[in-house]
Amino acid sequence: MKCSLCPRRCNAERTNDENLNGFCKMPLSPKVARAALHFWEEPSISGKKGSGTVFFSGCTLDCVFCQNYDISHGGFGKVITYQRLADIFKGLEEKGAHNINLVTPTQFVPAIIRALDIYKPQVPIVYNSGGYDTVEQIRALKGYVDIFLMDLKYLSIDRAKAYSGAPDYPQYAVSAIKEAYLGQPVCEFRDGIMQKGLIVRHLLLPQGTNEAIRVFDWVRENTPNAYFSIMSQYTPCGKALDMPIINRPVTKREYEKVLDYICNSDFENVYIQERESSDKKYIPPFDLEGI
Repeated sequence: MKCSLCPRRCNAERTNDENLNGFCKMPLSPKVARAALHFWEEPSISGKKGSGTVFFSGCTLDCVFCQNYDISHGGFGKVITYQRLADIFKGLEEKGAHNINLVTPTQFVPAIIRALDIYKPQVPIVYNSGGYDTVEQIRALKGYVDIFLMDLKYLSIDRAKAYSGAPDYPQYAVSAIKEAYLGQPVCEFRDGIMQKGLIVRHLLLPQGTNEAIRVFDWVRENTPNAYFSIMSQYTPCGKALDMPIINRPVTKREYEKVLDYICNSDFENVYIQERESSDKKYIPPFDLEGI
């Protein structure tokens, strides 16, 4: 097929085994680096039993600071069948996962739909994306996805270009998030675990306090029933190690400036990550576990 799934619309020739000249370099068949219970998401996602995370290989973004660099840029992973992906969903469900958490799924939406047609777990399906999605993709997931866990990395075109190689990121991300909110306008919980809804994440970057505040205001104004998750876990990885501006952790002063603004607002649906999360020990090992 000629691929135009993501906003890059690079029209790469993708077969079940190959991707010819496409940005994500991924085939049509799902390529996965890890499938296991994960305990470091938001409390309503991880709970006590863990989130059944499936880490897909490749990415439609080029984030210089990506903590999953080996799989997003390096392409590490194993190509599997649609049936095997469905079996992985079932296996995670049987292990007691609160949900099936699809991490970096954008380039594999058709494969995910095919796998869910084979087996749809009784637990919620979480679409955990970087936000660089098209409205058409979000619509295609209607009836398949229960929770949208999406980044809003930037509203600044310049920052989106400099750090993710996607100057059109803000335009597509806000449209995709609005579409996700249209489909899931109310967050529903059972025993503290989210069953339906939208969580918008923002990773605070060094010298990024003003951007974080802009993103928070956008979420509050445009998706008032959603949850906002401010993350402090930034730690320099990948190409960021060669970029002086962001080759450092976020400072306590930077984080507290953002938290003060959020806490002084009238918006209560907020997850706040502890600063201690800025540690590479929280990056899961990509060793084909569960594949």
